[in-house]
Amino acid sequence: MAKTYRVNFTVRASNALAAAFLRMGVPLGPMTLLTVRGRKSGEPRTTPVAITEQDGQRIIVGTFGDVNWVRNLRAAGGAEEAAPLLKRALSGAPGMIRGYFDVTPDSSLEEFVREAPRHPVFLVTPARAAATDADARASNAPQRRAS
Repeated sequence: MAKTYRVNFTVRASNALAAAFLRMGVPLGPMTLLTVRGRKSGEPRTTPVAITEQDGQRIIVGTFGDVNWVRNLRAAGGAEEAAPLLKRALSGAPGMIRGYFDVTPDSSLEEFVREAPRHPVFLVTPARAAATDADARASNAPQRRAS
């Protein structure tokens, strides 16, 4: 069974430290700061996340499940079919991350479909491209992705 993620003092402290380093411009591998409007307060909330690239697309995987930044991002809107992206992301993930999953990189896509609700996946697009996609959906026109 996969480990359960618990937000404790150590997690809060390491997130605060990572956020401070990132704000100062210190690179921390694939880490970046994600700012999303709070679903209840409406205030901007910032947290460090890892962005990975797959097939020219940037994604964020909610490795630790339905944490606050995930709920805020979901409330802000958008969705992506997660299982194939999650399978590719897990294949390059370090062992400490893999312990939070009940699948392995060799698991079938169907197993990842069952696992995906526990690990949200978000496609990161520039705000300009997201606005263009929203306008296209609103007018029922064919969608285009910005390059």
